[in-house]
Amino acid sequence: MSKKDKIPATPALHALKGAGVAFITRLYDYVSRGGTGEAARQLGVDEHQVIKTLVMQDEGGGPLLVLMHGDREVSTKTLARQMGRKTIAPCPERDAQRYTGYQVGGISPFGIRRALPVYVEKSILELERLYINGGRRGLLVETTPAVLVKMLNPTPVEAAL
Repeated sequence: MSKKDKIPATPALHALKGAGVAFITRLYDYVSRGGTGEAARQLGVDEHQVIKTLVMQDEGGGPLLVLMHGDREVSTKTLARQMGRKTIAPCPERDAQRYTGYQVGGISPFGIRRALPVYVEKSILELERLYINGGRRGLLVETTPAVLVKMLNPTPVEAAL
């Protein structure tokens, strides 16, 4: 097994294993600013199935996670309206890392440092398979939407652009 093929131990993988859910680790060569498009290309999967974990905050600075398709953006105005908040905006990078315990580009919704409310784009729950960050840059986990529901109890929203 080469260094590239060695699966890192992350809080996300520990949480998934501890919950006894089915998942497959998928390694790829992380490219700065490559995003979900680069991960999808390297893994040979549809970018729509690659789910990004976004750390956002409301007008009072309250943090939350938003799970969105890799090939879509979040309408923060629509999301705020659905949540009954005035505004939603991306968290500063430093705060995102502090809340989750993960480095930006490697943020997983599993095994985060601080429990945060999770919102998921509704159509993600209709996918057969999905790929989501495993807690380190260059590491995705392949799993099903049922795992998101079981482990995160996310609130479905419709805020994709």
